[in-house]
Amino acid sequence: MIDLEETFIYDAVVHAYNLAPANYRNEQHAEGITEMIFGTVDAASPPGYRLTRDGFVRNWGVEELANMLFLESDTDMATFQSLPLYAYHDGLTANQNCVEAVGDYPERFLGFANIDPLREGWEESLEEQVEAVDPVGLKLYPSHWGEDFHQGWRMDDESVAYPVFEKAKSLGIDLIEVHKAIPFGPVPRDPYHPGDVDDACANFPEIDFGLVHGGLAFTEETAWQMVRFPNLHINMETLGVQLAANERAFAETLATIISIGGEAVLDRMYWGSAAMAYHPQPELEALRDFEWPDDLRQRGIAFSDMPEITDEHKRDILGRNYADLVGLDIEAAQERLADDGFSTRTDESGLADPFSTTNAAAEVY
Repeated sequence: MIDLEETFIYDAVVHAYNLAPANYRNEQHAEGITEMIFGTVDAASPPGYRLTRDGFVRNWGVEELANMLFLESDTDMATFQSLPLYAYHDGLTANQNCVEAVGDYPERFLGFANIDPLREGWEESLEEQVEAVDPVGLKLYPSHWGEDFHQGWRMDDESVAYPVFEKAKSLGIDLIEVHKAIPFGPVPRDPYHPGDVDDACANFPEIDFGLVHGGLAFTEETAWQMVRFPNLHINMETLGVQLAANERAFAETLATIISIGGEAVLDRMYWGSAAMAYHPQPELEALRDFEWPDDLRQRGIAFSDMPEITDEHKRDILGRNYADLVGLDIEAAQERLADDGFSTRTDESGLADPFSTTNAAAEVY
């Protein structure tokens, strides 16, 4: 069994949400998104890792997120993602929060850019973010929100998506992630089907594309995409939540992906906890302890034997795969982190209790 303290853990997607009702721009959709996030997290979190509604549905700060990740969990580094969900005034996680994260904690956070390609001025916004945080990638959602409407868009739309890809390339961005599988709030499902990523992968082979929540829904379709396109990856955000909440369901999801893609797909899957929404430590411990249920281990897969999920696979998923993708030198990173304030505190007293270093300390149950 791997030792989480000795394993380099890189969390590819973390946020500091502003869920406060005062941040609602499109009230119907923002309220729906908020209820979806809170309801899912509350139902899936184990005792001792749940928050009351008042503790959760509020404006979260960057310092709280950093403390949760680096004092309360075994996470070593993370990519801070601000968001373009303009059902909220600030996009749900403001771009300025990403600037604060990489500015205040440069050894712990890398930045990610985001845009809504249907929002006027997205080109200028992307340029500003590149200048401000030197992002390692670009995050997209297949949704555009006005003050009183929602509109979906597709990754294979040559007039909407392709100019984004070209602009990203021109700015030195070669990793583009898109939220799929989970419709975000009360919106149509179709834009969240991953099929439109096929043409993007085929027509832009020099770009790596990440399916965020990949395989949580449309599992077989996602697995076949992974077989066909070597520049496609799965960002495991929410898959770790599924694992922590229902190991059997996760095992079946992973078995379906591997049964079609084979063991090689594990090299293109990388860790994302969804913190601050879900506390990262139960997810990490669940992956540490994961083994196949006997019936899944014995059933075999379509084109080869079902592989064991080894400690090396887990180390790859937890850090190595993403580090390779974004060009991070793990040994150099570990040296930089060895004596910082977070490492010193956890070395002296171990991990802090869940949410004890956040403003929600009194709201845990």
